[in-house]
Amino acid sequence: MATFATYPDLKTKVALIMGIGQTHIPGSQTWGNGAAIARLLAHNGARVFGCDLHLSAAEYTASRIRSENGDCTVMQADVTSAVDVQGVVDAVLAQYGRIDILVNNVGATMTGDPATMSEDLWDAQITVNLKTVYLACHAVLPVMAKQGFGCVVNNGSIAGLRYIGKPQVAYSSAKAAVIHFTKVTAAMYAPRGIRLNTVVPGLVYTPLVEKFRLDGDREVYERITQQPIPMGHMGEAGDVANATVFLASEAAKYITGQMLVVDGGFTSCAGAKL
Repeated sequence: MATFATYPDLKTKVALIMGIGQTHIPGSQTWGNGAAIARLLAHNGARVFGCDLHLSAAEYTASRIRSENGDCTVMQADVTSAVDVQGVVDAVLAQYGRIDILVNNVGATMTGDPATMSEDLWDAQITVNLKTVYLACHAVLPVMAKQGFGCVVNNGSIAGLRYIGKPQVAYSSAKAAVIHFTKVTAAMYAPRGIRLNTVVPGLVYTPLVEKFRLDGDREVYERITQQPIPMGHMGEAGDVANATVFLASEAAKYITGQMLVVDGGFTSCAGAKL
């Protein structure tokens, strides 16, 4: 991450991040989106609590943050499970007594169009990309409503805004729904002192992308990295983190129900394709 945005109001805030883990590539300095968000929150003095399906991935993120003197606690959880999600929320409340910030960062994409995608795969994509957001909000919004304050930032995707050349109909549909879920819920909860917004990343260079290069899958790596992005390059996880943490801070105190697109101008280009 080239630069850290600084927001003094985040000091001692309690931030819960769903999907904090990242692929561990020895010697790599690349950060995943959730890990970078956690890092920036910790840099600002927030007390970070994160979960991931794979505990080792979560612990790797935590170890990197702690090496920079950040505060980060992690646990294993399957956030497609209401029981696991409630368990995470209960653990945060037991440790800190409140939740100031919720970041929903879980997501995954699978290819397929309506004619070829199986029903099981469709259901799995909707669950991991959309239901996880609902489950986290279902458990956390009552906590924030009781507090009288709170902020939620959901992770969308430019695939939820337009067709970007990939046959990923379920993922695109789910991400579009996340954006609208956020907008509608923001209107409902604004009178209770709770803000909800969506960060919408474009093409971002993450450990997953780097792994394609290291594994020798040049075709996939080049298809991802060689795109007609107006700014001439992919984004970094730090770009997504800066947008997310801005929305979580008091600098965005009058912003709710909105989406912040972080894509280097990609969706502004008609005809841009993967």
